[in-house]
Amino acid sequence: MGGNPKSLDDLVVRLRAAVGSDQVITDRQQLRTYECDGLAHYKVTPAVVVLPHSTGQVASVVRACIEAEVPYVARGSGTGLSGGALPHADGVLVVTSQMRTILEVDATDQRAVVQPGVINLHVTRAAAPDGYYYAPDPSSQLVCSIGGNVAENSGGAHCLKYGFTTNHVMGVEMVAPDGTVVRLGGRAPDPPGYDLMGAFVGSEGTLGIATEVTVRLMRAPETVRTLLAAFPSTDEAGGAVSAVIGAGVLPAAIEMMDALAIEAAEAAVQCGYPAGAGAVLIVELDGAAADVEAQFGEVERHCRDNGATEIRIAADDAERALFWKGRKSAFAAVGRISPDYIVQDGVIPRTALPEVLRRIASLSGSGGVRVANVFHAGDGNLHPLVLFDDAVPGQAEEAETISGAILDLCIEYGGSITGEHGVGMDKAKYMSRMYNDDDLDTMQMLRCAFDPHNLCNPGKIFPTPRLCGEVPGRHKGQHPLQEAGLAEVF
Repeated sequence: MGGNPKSLDDLVVRLRAAVGSDQVITDRQQLRTYECDGLAHYKVTPAVVVLPHSTGQVASVVRACIEAEVPYVARGSGTGLSGGALPHADGVLVVTSQMRTILEVDATDQRAVVQPGVINLHVTRAAAPDGYYYAPDPSSQLVCSIGGNVAENSGGAHCLKYGFTTNHVMGVEMVAPDGTVVRLGGRAPDPPGYDLMGAFVGSEGTLGIATEVTVRLMRAPETVRTLLAAFPSTDEAGGAVSAVIGAGVLPAAIEMMDALAIEAAEAAVQCGYPAGAGAVLIVELDGAAADVEAQFGEVERHCRDNGATEIRIAADDAERALFWKGRKSAFAAVGRISPDYIVQDGVIPRTALPEVLRRIASLSGSGGVRVANVFHAGDGNLHPLVLFDDAVPGQAEEAETISGAILDLCIEYGGSITGEHGVGMDKAKYMSRMYNDDDLDTMQMLRCAFDPHNLCNPGKIFPTPRLCGEVPGRHKGQHPLQEAGLAEVF
């Protein structure tokens, strides 16, 4: 283990006393299981891994880390794509994947209460018998956990109509960076006071560790209709997206894949997309049957008017699932056509889709690195997959260059360097391209209010180390949120 061996040995003894010996991992080979999240480009082996089963155990772990002055990082299922759960080499990795109990499903109040390790899709399965579901649906929803979704403010294909995780989390129980247990929000849809819930969701594990989450459940729609439209290129597909949204139609989802992404999906899952298509759109409408029927015809018309060469309408749930299978497997599927790749995540105005995709193609051609595009076209959230072979000298560096140039494009067109994957370790170096020093210092002030000791997921989000100074007048053991009267602390 790194750091001070004696200090870490003492910490391990305390951790084992707090959570049990079988829930603390120190073996080097076992630790390597946790050396990265879904962004395998960055790898760090943690000094210690702890697998707590309860809020009390998480709080004990955090308090032990504080007393030992050892940094700690929270991790859920490890499916993140920005290095947000990348461990600290001299620190403790707090893995919440074994906290996977669905505590309550309340159809009457349209709420569910879950532990952070509960898998995203399992919430919908638990609510389905009562006619409800959980709307945020990241592509990794079969394996990603609610705690990680909260940390990254995950979206998914249906965020166009239903919003991101922040729109569906009503309350959290969290262990704050001083080891106290704090409740933010609750069961009410709009609690009074400062929006600390909004600050916490999407903070990428830097403001505390969620140990219980209250989520909003949605009534399952009366009707769902899905079509797959093929186009000669992304230009025509982008034109169709703008036409549909411009006509006032708000689909549940509009997803686009280019020819290279289609090739990868076919190789992986044999989804049967139209042969030779330069791009495909998956458009899904849901809601009242009469409304869906009227708008569905309008979507078909806009697709045809913008050059669709083929339109397929899902005849049943099985065919609908096949349409989505190709799209939801796209990230992993790229491994079939490239040994290595970088998953990027940026946002642009959807009207700029054709032009930006042409410029990405130009960057790809000039750099000699292929780029597959798969993204949430309805809200302009791009997910370019920059393909390379790390065994070829210089390709990894070129892929990094192209990846950064794509983010510069997003900023140039008035967008953002991330839509849903977070900043983490991967995009910290790009934050200063989007924000000036005053902006970054102001963000850091919020972080310091939660974590003055800078032990909670340090080194993430901000482009350079920013430490918290002394906060005068604070009483030992009193959390800053409690001082301000902003949260229930117990």
